[in-house]
Amino acid sequence: MDRRQVLGLALAGASFFAVCPAMAQSSTAKIFTGLVPGTAVGGYDSVAYFTQGEAVKGDPNITLDYEGATWRFSSAANKDMFAANPEKYAPQYGGHCAFAAAKGYLAKGDPEVWHIENGKLYLNFDRNVQTMWFQDIPGFIEAANARWPKLSQ
Repeated sequence: MDRRQVLGLALAGASFFAVCPAMAQSSTAKIFTGLVPGTAVGGYDSVAYFTQGEAVKGDPNITLDYEGATWRFSSAANKDMFAANPEKYAPQYGGHCAFAAAKGYLAKGDPEVWHIENGKLYLNFDRNVQTMWFQDIPGFIEAANARWPKLSQ
């Protein structure tokens, strides 16, 4: 990244937080459940991102409790896959926005604004934030991984 790109990214991040104060939440929930109370990933099937390559709403009758949240699945097979290996299918940073985690904040992750990188699922706040996330995914993952232990307490 050259100096202009770094400055542009810094300004975009600063203006983002000024325009969207909901992003800079003080919540410390390990799993984001704000879209559908008590439900992870906004009620979407986290396995379907990997098996179908799209955001698929889960069935409220096919659920599993994990890490203090209810996870919904579109099929019993997906539920079984998640139960066998939840770390593989659960979104990173508890389903909070990956970009916000990199910046040291907790914010909602939108289940329809997602990306799989190196076999891991990441959610972002919205498409504008995801555009910033795509500028340096490895760097943001490194920053979020370093900040997540404190954020998730």
